Amino acid sequence: MTDDATVRRRLPIAVLISGTGRTLKNINERVAAGRLDVDVRLVIASTPKATGVQFAADAGAPSHVLVRKDFDSDPAYSEAIFAACRKAGAELVVLAGWLKLLVVPDDYRNRVVNIHPALVPSFCGKGYFGHHVHQAAIDYGVKLSGCTVHFVDNQYDHGPVILQKAVPVVHNDTADVLAARVFEAECEALPEALQLIAEGRVTVAGRIVHVS
Repeated sequence: MTDDATVRRRLPIAVLISGTGRTLKNINERVAAGRLDVDVRLVIASTPKATGVQFAADAGAPSHVLVRKDFDSDPAYSEAIFAACRKAGAELVVLAGWLKLLVVPDDYRNRVVNIHPALVPSFCGKGYFGHHVHQAAIDYGVKLSGCTVHFVDNQYDHGPVILQKAVPVVHNDTADVLAARVFEAECEALPEALQLIAEGRVTVAGRIVHVS
């Protein structure tokens, strides 16, 4: 972050959501507080039931609903999404509670990030979303869970890890209680990762992410 005398460049982003948009709300709040140098240019929802589109207006960004069943294939669906991101001028795409598989085009390679509510590679992949993740962690008996911010490739929760934050799994935790604890970590981890990217401090070599 720079001082007020210097005009900071804000990284243009698109945010993809499938639900309440609470992660988008957190991004908006960080931007408004001057703690995150991004500019939300577009919000895309995967379903008309995604109530989080209301937060697009708070960011001054247009919102679109693109439903998978309206397209013949994952590649066709993904191309429509990334075409909209290009048109909006988004240099980075943020999956904020997005539940659909994306096929990432070459021009967005290492320019799509996701946050997953577990410590990848544990409790991740197809079917591990929402409370399913937290119940799986509890049932397995792990003592730590947390969240992972990673770049997106063409598999669920598989791309290079940018950063992780751990939280304890406490005796008698329910999935709801653990989910709330993990979400507190998510609210710190994703803005931290986005700020690192906005500052040009993140590079990728194979599966390894380097932060300068």
